[in-house]
Parts: sequence; structure tokens; C-alpha cells
Amino acid sequence: MLEYETTARAKGYHAIAGVDEAGRGPLAGPVVAAAVMLAPDSQLTGLDDSKKLSPKAREKFSLIIKEQALSYGIGVIGVEEIDKINILQASLLAMKNGVEDLLEKPNLLLIDGNQRIDTEIKQWTIVKGDSLSESIAAASVLAKVTRDKLMEQYHEQFPLYEFNKHKGYGTRLHRDLIRKYGPCPIHRRTFKGVSEFI
Repeated sequence: MLEYETTARAKGYHAIAGVDEAGRGPLAGPVVAAAVMLAPDSQLTGLDDSKKLSPKAREKFSLIIKEQALSYGIGVIGVEEIDKINILQASLLAMKNGVEDLLEKPNLLLIDGNQRIDTEIKQWTIVKGDSLSESIAAASVLAKVTRDKLMEQYHEQFPLYEFNKHKGYGTRLHRDLIRKYGPCPIHRRTFKGVSEFI
């Protein structure tokens, strides 16, 4: 999990931020990204891609990451913007905003996936980076935990849709509720599974 960070430090990059997003696939809610700068001696044994961790483990790691990180930033792009510019561009913008939210400026970004973001900072894109880089895994955890909390808040606002259970993803339950009640204000109206019920 530290191979990319070790290689980067050997090349003279000492302010490294991992960047990842959560919520590209759901039918509702924002896309959220995080950028995390870890110290070389950070202790995050057992950290992995957020999708492979239980909600309880993600919560635990989220607190440890926030304590140990040199800096972390969060970017959130809402449904109106997602529908306007498309989910890929919204995800890249969320990642850019997460990087710009860092208190310390990195000199290298390790970005999950194969798409670069709009910044002059040097960046390496890493496919499946959330399983290969500790910094990206830390960012994936913060993004996922932040987004899940937002979806729980939306559940209070729109209880009919049970966002606390599926977090906006296209589960059978969620699709049945959209079919029954129609879309609510946080549904992504350009997404299949929502657009046909408008």
C-alpha cells in the first residue's frame, strides 16, 4: 500500500496527497471527494479501499485519518451540477475542490482512476489506486464516510425514500420507492432509473 508513496518520496516528492471520490454511481445525492496528506510514519494498519471495509471500520479509520493526516480536504458537488455537467466532470470537479480545500499545498497528487484533474500540481493517476495506495485509500474512506453522513441527513428530509438504508444507490428497494413516489429534489434527473419517472 506504500509502494507509490515510497517511489514518489525517492523522486523528491515530499508533500503527497491521495485523492478519491465516492458516489459516482448512485441515483441520488451528491458526489463527494477527499484529498488526504499522510505523514511518512502514519499508522494505518488494515486500511483498505473503503468498499472493502465495514461501515464500523470506515468510521474508526475516518477518525484515525483525521487525527494523523498532515492535512485533508473535502469537495462536494450536488445533484444540480451533476445533471448539468455530467457525473464524470462532477467527480473530477469534486476532487479538484477537495485538493483546493487542503491547508497545505501538495507537490504530487495520487489520483484514483485514469482521469487527471484540472490543476497545475503534478499528478499520477492510478487505476484501482484505492487498493494500491495508502493515501488514496485514506481519501476513499473520508469521501465515503462524509457522503454516507450526508445521505443520512437527507433521510431526515425525505424519509419516504429510506436513504439511510441504500445511500442513494440503485438497489431494488430504492428503485421501487422512486417508482412509487417519483423522484425527489436530490435525485439525479439525467440518470436512467430516475429520468423515466419525471
